[in-house]
Amino acid sequence: CLMAVPGKVAAFRLPPLPTIGEIIKLFRLKARKQLSQNFLLDLRLTDKLVRQAGELKNAHVCEVGPGPGGITRSILNAGVEQLLLIEKDTRFIPGLKMLSEAAPGKVHIVHGDILTYNMEKAFPKYLKKSWEDEPPDIHIIGNLPFSVSTPLIITWLENVSKKDGPFIYGRTQMTLTFQKEVAERLTANPGGKQRSRLSIMSQHLCTVENCFVIPGQAFVPQPEVDVAVVHFTPLVQPKIQQPFKLVEKVVRSVFQFRRKYCFRGIETLFPESGRLKRTEQLMMTANVDPTLRPTQLSMSQFRNLCNTYRKMCDEDPGLFVYDYREELRLKKRANLLISTSQTEETEEENQF
Repeated sequence: CLMAVPGKVAAFRLPPLPTIGEIIKLFRLKARKQLSQNFLLDLRLTDKLVRQAGELKNAHVCEVGPGPGGITRSILNAGVEQLLLIEKDTRFIPGLKMLSEAAPGKVHIVHGDILTYNMEKAFPKYLKKSWEDEPPDIHIIGNLPFSVSTPLIITWLENVSKKDGPFIYGRTQMTLTFQKEVAERLTANPGGKQRSRLSIMSQHLCTVENCFVIPGQAFVPQPEVDVAVVHFTPLVQPKIQQPFKLVEKVVRSVFQFRRKYCFRGIETLFPESGRLKRTEQLMMTANVDPTLRPTQLSMSQFRNLCNTYRKMCDEDPGLFVYDYREELRLKKRANLLISTSQTEETEEENQF
């Protein structure tokens, strides 16, 4: 046993444990394709991923979908105070319990789904900080399955906007993996071919950094794409100060026809009756060139569009609930009924 240096706390290190590969063999674990699971076994890469989260010594961390526990080991070796593991797949729980026993008092395992887990009670109340302060000593880390990564980040961005969920504690930071293409969308600048709804929704609420790319061959089984590590820090002030659902509706509409001029998507915000006039009014008031492509619009132009659309909704309360796709569906249905009716009439005439 090493003697502790007087006045210093000895750094925590996990005792010798079976390798992640041995854990996989021991518990006969296999990645499930339908859950888009891919294991990261190289501890040098898991250490590098965890370093992107920043200083974790004495921090409280939530790891999403730890699986066989590769990243979990790197988090524990970073000297965290507490580690909450949320794992949906029961097959991984025994291996995670082995890690928990190797780090007494540090690990809490929850068998559950991160999409439904109540993050507002995940951490001690004393860690809460004001939104204007530095981020709290809380971090979310995860090698996310591809199937949940986009819906989950959209959910968390809405939480950032409302300052609830894991952000009830302040500007909680996140370090997460995504398919390389999704990561490029999250961080794309105006004019970039990957500029998308995700770019606007994430960048108007957070500082988003594409940290580094992990080649697909580092995972077991090997995915067909490379994976990128992305770090999010919520902004003190969002770049668009409107409700999340309103921003999302405007942005989704703009990118609905991403290869066409932006006015084509903006038209879908308005009912067919008066559509052209209201689209012109919105674009003129927001000072946005209608012949720009959606990918060319800057954040300030999206802010102008959202602010102007909000005023139009305030003047016409029924406008925000208008759904272009629903109107299209009803129109098709009506046309189908007319067509069916005409066919029946023709058949009756032929009988006579």
